[in-house]
Amino acid sequence: MIRVGLVGLGKMGLSHVSIVNAHPDVQVTGICDATGYLLSVLGKYTGLPTYDDFDKMIAKADLDAVVIATPSAMHGPMVRKALEAGLHVFCEKPFCLDPEESEELAALARSRGLVTQVGYHYRYVGAFAEVKRLVDAGAIGKVTHLLAEAYGPVVLKPQGSTWRTKKTLGGGSLYDYAAHPLNLVNWYAGETRRAGGSVLKPVFSRETDDEVFSTLFLDDDVTAQLSINWSDESQRKMSTKITIWGTQGRISADRQEVQAYLRDGDLAPAGYTAGWNVKYTTELTDEVWFYVRGEEYSAQVDAFVSRVEAGKLEGRNNFDAAAVTDRSIALIVADAAGTPTQVNAAALSPSGAEPEGLAGVAAGARTIGRSVRSLFRKAGRR
Repeated sequence: MIRVGLVGLGKMGLSHVSIVNAHPDVQVTGICDATGYLLSVLGKYTGLPTYDDFDKMIAKADLDAVVIATPSAMHGPMVRKALEAGLHVFCEKPFCLDPEESEELAALARSRGLVTQVGYHYRYVGAFAEVKRLVDAGAIGKVTHLLAEAYGPVVLKPQGSTWRTKKTLGGGSLYDYAAHPLNLVNWYAGETRRAGGSVLKPVFSRETDDEVFSTLFLDDDVTAQLSINWSDESQRKMSTKITIWGTQGRISADRQEVQAYLRDGDLAPAGYTAGWNVKYTTELTDEVWFYVRGEEYSAQVDAFVSRVEAGKLEGRNNFDAAAVTDRSIALIVADAAGTPTQVNAAALSPSGAEPEGLAGVAAGARTIGRSVRSLFRKAGRR
């Protein structure tokens, strides 16, 4: 049994408690939050050990791993404490607000042989995973351009002050909404090298963005456009869509289905032919042992637990993968503020895995991190 502690009992944290506690290979040995009433209710009705302090839980609970589902600005310090205590870490998205911190924590985890994962659950949605399979198989040839969209009815009127409404705490549609389709773009097409024409626009929020628009320049001359609006009343819930153009066709996907137009069916995996193909997420999704909100939430937890059991550092959503998206977010922030920068592409090796490549990425992350920290300080003064 993998002994797991959970910290942060908001919407996502409570979902994680129910999923992790139901996993057949996991024993929850601690839950932590600063809200006493919430802890007392959960303690009474679940019998799980409760803690009102993260340090106490790490010191006193018998743990192999932790799940961190606190507000975004708290991720970095908590992840560091967990790693230094020798614990495997599952952290909610976005990973860190400062890409330099993301790089440091990813390196720390690697040096200690610890399994890491970040909660970009869309990579476990059957339709979006199928897109990855098609792109990697070369079904649409060389990828040339992507369009990543997400719309939803989250902020439809002026709201009171919470961490989600404050830029310095990692709130706003960029970190809460855009991070998901942006993470898919990085999964399909690699590192973002530069952002241009970025707009972070409030609609109803006073301190942060409700709309995000940006043009991204990625590896191998691939471009992408990001279009995000969480003040869209025409949507019943978050609606994410990815469209990818290539030299041999086009793929469009949302949670429900994949539509692929292929010029040459022989380039695609079995089951695809030239012309239009449609695959539904019901035929692309594996059954999970426990369902809350969507199969992908349980699937990502199971992937983390399986990797911990096997001691497998590489994974679909480990810290290194999440750091790529953190750098992309920082590029958009800097570009929208009029202080553009870019990741040091010249220093990267083709695989991105050589020491000089990591040094180049880290140098770019430090440059972006300084810009983002400066912008956050200015936002705090305003």
